[in-house]
Amino acid sequence: MEQNTLKRRGTGLIDSDPELVSPGYTLYAPLAGRGLVDLVDVKGESVHRWNLPHRPGRHARILADGVLAYNGATLAIPPLFAMWRKYSGGSMGKYDPKGVLLSEFRDDLQHHDAHHYDDGRILYTAVEPLTGAAAARVEGGVPGTEADGIVWADTIREVAADGTPLWEWKAFEHLNPAEFGLQPHYWREHWPLINSVYPLDEHTVVASLRSVSAVILIDRRTGEYTKLADRSTVAQQHHATPVGDNKILIFDNGTFRTGESVTYSRVIELDATTGEITWKYQDPHRESFFTPYMGGAQRLPNGNTLITEAAFGRIFEVTPAQQICWEYVVPSFTEYPDPDTAQVFPGLSNAIFRAYRYAAEDIPWLEGR
Repeated sequence: MEQNTLKRRGTGLIDSDPELVSPGYTLYAPLAGRGLVDLVDVKGESVHRWNLPHRPGRHARILADGVLAYNGATLAIPPLFAMWRKYSGGSMGKYDPKGVLLSEFRDDLQHHDAHHYDDGRILYTAVEPLTGAAAARVEGGVPGTEADGIVWADTIREVAADGTPLWEWKAFEHLNPAEFGLQPHYWREHWPLINSVYPLDEHTVVASLRSVSAVILIDRRTGEYTKLADRSTVAQQHHATPVGDNKILIFDNGTFRTGESVTYSRVIELDATTGEITWKYQDPHRESFFTPYMGGAQRLPNGNTLITEAAFGRIFEVTPAQQICWEYVVPSFTEYPDPDTAQVFPGLSNAIFRAYRYAAEDIPWLEGR
């Protein structure tokens, strides 16, 4: 009998409603893989595969010109702390359909997210060390769990296509640690753990702060922020993404949810001005949909939403009426290739960070592959 629970429940295409599904191709990168990136159609069949030189430093995207933007984990520096190997990156590259590297920018302190603009700029998250009195100012978390006395604090950076620095925002300079304290169960090695950054408009960046359960809007001109959501609304959330009409889509993980004794995930859409929830999806049996970390949500052209239940490699699509119309479970199960990560996350995994759906016209080279 198959002993891996996820395999036993079924992998690949689970089901599909052709009349409701948004047509196209779904892109994902298994986190424990060795640089594998897969593109599957709505029937769950693989139509293209990249084999890249680094395992994912989280995820891949296809840009407007059909090029693959891929954040790779270089493992170029020793782990800053135990969890660093899990989500560190370092290589922000672009690859052609054959996996040939076209361009690359490196920052060994990059982690989680890197947003590649179509003009070559990159907006990404990185860290800087806080020690002594600065580290002590960060409130909350489990006492004594700093990384050798260091609290690694987030920065957001933007560079030009040639790597020239364009903008930087440092959490410690702009956030009040008393207002953005670590939640009690969190180790004090990383604060506030920004796991997604995305441009809302020319002057505004949306950032998701996982370990303090907050989503903020940052004014690039002043560095000042507006709090869009806090732990009264979200819990350890990911992937805060503008979807038009002044709305922000968020994957709300639900770990340490305020006022709840049961963990469950959901996807919510917030009004960017008021913070009001304007749409949400959660499973009718709410505990049946839950990933304690990672996760993503993408609004599709027909109004559906593609959701990534990341820790379990589950990707599914729901209609505006919350009806599931497509479900797929990543069939690739591998172990992390590097010992540092394998020690923290042992065993076989089909986890992914995010998945993205693309229409046929977004991938002009695919028909002639």
